[in-house]
Amino acid sequence: MDKLKKFELMEKITNELEDLKNSQIAVLNKITKIEVDNIELGNKKLEQRLPDMHQYAADTVDSIKEILENFEEIKNQYSDKNNIDSLKEQEALKK
Repeated sequence: MDKLKKFELMEKITNELEDLKNSQIAVLNKITKIEVDNIELGNKKLEQRLPDMHQYAADTVDSIKEILENFEEIKNQYSDKNNIDSLKEQEALKK
């Protein structure tokens, strides 16, 4: 795989991780809304299970953020090391 294609794949993965993080935040927000609604309803099963679900979803968001930050750092280092901006310009001139 050439350097530019590898970088493009890294960008794709970064975008997918960002989408994953946003999706997980949406799940976390839904759980929070259910918890708030259940305050009025008072369903015991929901009271028992939702806090654990909330914590699990929050932990997952934190994990995704950590992975994303690390991967972006690796991607940026790769870009700098391999002069990706210059390779993109060269590729654009060929077209």
